[in-house]
Amino acid sequence: MSYTIANSCPSCTPCQIKCPTGAIQIKNGEYLIDQGLCNNCEGYFSEPQCIVQCPISSPLPVQAKKGRYKSVSRIETSDELFVNGNNTPFASSMVIWEGCNVLTSAAVLPWEKDNDGALFYQREVKQGRGTMIFRLNDSLESASPEECNYASNISDLKTIDIRSASLHLIFAAYATTLDKPWEQKFIISDQQIEDYLGLDKRKDLSKATKLSLIKTLVQQPSQLRVAVNWPKQGKVEGFTVSESPLWHILDIQHHFQQDDLGCQHLIGLTFTIKPGLWAKYFLNKQGYKRRIAFYQYGSLPKFLLTTVMSIWQQHQGAVRIMLWLLFKSKMGRKQCLTVSTLMRVAYGQGKINQSNLQREHRKRLIRSFESDLEVLNHYGIKAVFDPVSYPETIRPMWVKLADLPDDADEALDFWINDGSQENRVTDAGRRGKWNQLMKARIRNFELPLEWEEQLAKFERKKQQLTNRKSRSKKLSDLTAEQILAARQRQGMSQRALAEKLGKSQSWIRDLERGRFSAKPDDRAILQNVLGLR
Repeated sequence: MSYTIANSCPSCTPCQIKCPTGAIQIKNGEYLIDQGLCNNCEGYFSEPQCIVQCPISSPLPVQAKKGRYKSVSRIETSDELFVNGNNTPFASSMVIWEGCNVLTSAAVLPWEKDNDGALFYQREVKQGRGTMIFRLNDSLESASPEECNYASNISDLKTIDIRSASLHLIFAAYATTLDKPWEQKFIISDQQIEDYLGLDKRKDLSKATKLSLIKTLVQQPSQLRVAVNWPKQGKVEGFTVSESPLWHILDIQHHFQQDDLGCQHLIGLTFTIKPGLWAKYFLNKQGYKRRIAFYQYGSLPKFLLTTVMSIWQQHQGAVRIMLWLLFKSKMGRKQCLTVSTLMRVAYGQGKINQSNLQREHRKRLIRSFESDLEVLNHYGIKAVFDPVSYPETIRPMWVKLADLPDDADEALDFWINDGSQENRVTDAGRRGKWNQLMKARIRNFELPLEWEEQLAKFERKKQQLTNRKSRSKKLSDLTAEQILAARQRQGMSQRALAEKLGKSQSWIRDLERGRFSAKPDDRAILQNVLGLR
């Protein structure tokens, strides 16, 4: 039995090159399989090469598979994420954040061209003292920049699926499970990905469609390459990361099931992936302890992934804001955000500039923004409007209707009273609303409970670390002269102080002579006994 190429064919050449019988042909610009020449690669390969080589596994058997999908032997995958059902740690460094922005907002970011005509996106860091440069590579097998086939046309960026950011975050979560992620790998199956993205509940999608989508989404984050020039930060010296893939796809295993006619049906995928060189500097536990690298992580709520898969098509602006908040909120939950910043995140600076000049674009952008805020509110990400800069008169209609009573009689009274007001709920937007919105602020976003709880844990850890550093610094200022003077002010002998501390008199004498320093626990007791605060 032969195969046929679906309409989703990306029109690349790997399948044609690898076909051993020359069955794949091009007619009128479309790829076709000559069923008279196709023999399932029998006698040449153990697996049909048109499916294996295709980036989305587009070719399908002419006859649909019958019966259940049977389990096949696979290599062991890495442990499951979201063991508590709600969230999991994930790498959250600036490199991962910007990688997420590129995957969600490639079409609206300010790309530039180098001398060779290749597109690149540059992000300044640390007040312009450092940079990150991202490029999009069409080939997954390029080992060095010289071998890359960089995107050179803006239209190339439209091929990036916004849902691929979900796989990028899943990879970032698996990276935190490795001790040395820049050297180690993790293995993930299509079944795990289906669960994380909520695809296992999509009964309207066939198995072949799901596998094709998963294969596409997994590969797109690996097409990103990044070069980093990071300045000195605290005790960590400045460093440079040469251009390399954000994620390496080391292997893709295709799992087939053969039917009674000898035709092989794709029933599963297993991916082996390794984090890029960036992890050595931003996800390095041992390096963090030695103050030569960072170890930056956050908490990834599972509902974010399933929400992206639900709203990506109609509300891409909401997806961009939501994933941007995933990283932004880790820096502090109560940060005030301007509407102009959120619009730039959701739609790009280009659309804002266009709206500044044309009234119709302004009206459309305002409608999109208010609709996206409503979608976020529906999923538990609720904007808290600043009452001064974002008054009720310019708030979205859905906000104004939130107080509408459910009871019919009470609702009637509501509308009667509203009709007598100077500013009615249903009044058209006021003149100058755009200019007001550009100055308006959202105090913060109330987040779903499981997200809030994790952020609260991070803030407590951060505060405990700050307190320990402050306490350590305070204790370290306890000099021999201070101890001697404090003991004498208390009218206490060396022997009396030693008894209170459970130490010997000679220990107190040597301490006051500066022969050694007390350990942190002993310094804390000394401060308490001697009244040093």
